Amino acid sequence: MSHIAAHEEPELIQLLTPEGELTQHPDYPLDISAEEIRALYRDLVLVRRVDSEAITLQRQGELGLWVSLLGQEAAQIGSGRALREGDMAFPSYREHGVAWCRGIQPRELLSMFRGASNGGWDPHEHGFHLYTIVIGSQALHATGYAMGVQRDGAVGEDGTAVISYFGDGATSQGDTNEAFNFASVNNAPVVFFCQNNQWAISEPLERQSRVPIYRRAAGFGFPGMRVDGNDVLACLAVTRAALENARTGNGPTLVEAFTYRMGAHTTNDDPNRYRDKAELDEWKAKDPILRVRRYLELNGLADDAFFASIEEEADSVGETVRAQCRTMPDPEPLDIFHEVYAEPNVHIDQQRSEFADYLSSFEGAGAEGGR
Repeated sequence: MSHIAAHEEPELIQLLTPEGELTQHPDYPLDISAEEIRALYRDLVLVRRVDSEAITLQRQGELGLWVSLLGQEAAQIGSGRALREGDMAFPSYREHGVAWCRGIQPRELLSMFRGASNGGWDPHEHGFHLYTIVIGSQALHATGYAMGVQRDGAVGEDGTAVISYFGDGATSQGDTNEAFNFASVNNAPVVFFCQNNQWAISEPLERQSRVPIYRRAAGFGFPGMRVDGNDVLACLAVTRAALENARTGNGPTLVEAFTYRMGAHTTNDDPNRYRDKAELDEWKAKDPILRVRRYLELNGLADDAFFASIEEEADSVGETVRAQCRTMPDPEPLDIFHEVYAEPNVHIDQQRSEFADYLSSFEGAGAEGGR
């Protein structure tokens, strides 16, 4: 049996080259102003600064863990800015850029990794679900939500679209493939956005799939495409088209954002143990922020004062992040019982009462009782 088809070079949808040259794609035209591109550049820089500050805070013992998005900013900002207000996103645990686009404040992200909150934000207020640690489960959550949107009749030109974010490693999980199948047979208004950052922790892509990830969509009966995940404009154009396809009743799409995780999987990981420096250097040359800056400079759309102002704002954001992280109040112990179920539940009420009695047993204890 021949495997030639599996090794054919996949098409990579790209609008902005690493050298900063802008081209148009026949299937994904993008009408965007200089002001909008400058705004995207600002998003990219500020989100990277939040990320770098969080890594430093973790190293200083202020966070228990942090999951870096370094190198994946364009995939997240491009797709995040394609979302409309009424859309719903289901993230994994690395989508800090999408969270930024949905109005989630950095302190709300850090509060989870500091252990100062049990969630961080209202998903319905922001159209952005809580982070998901279980690999791939959010694809099923998104599909179920999208099927609900469909049954509520909220499809059409002004309808709701749903997007699910996951990494290449999640495509090996049963949940993700089950979500593909349910979405396909139900024609659900959902976009599956895979950030293929080449590594599922220490497992390279070739250990995950024999074919490019986006081609898996064909087996489930819906379209898939691979976009340059370091190109914020291509990610914006492709995701916008996929979301529009979903919201107007044309079913799911798989978008594979071909990018690279330039940092560690988490702050508990050491990528130097399983990948070489040459690979990292190759992807640094494709830096998503640098290519936007080159485009702005080459076309005279931003001057030194603009770039200096963004750096100054990044410094201010970094200072705010540090201050907010270090002054977060500890959560109330009984908060763990809040919002566990949508309706009152007698079992939760009983557990809350028993735990409250347990905590009160420590109140007023003397030196001997406190030891």
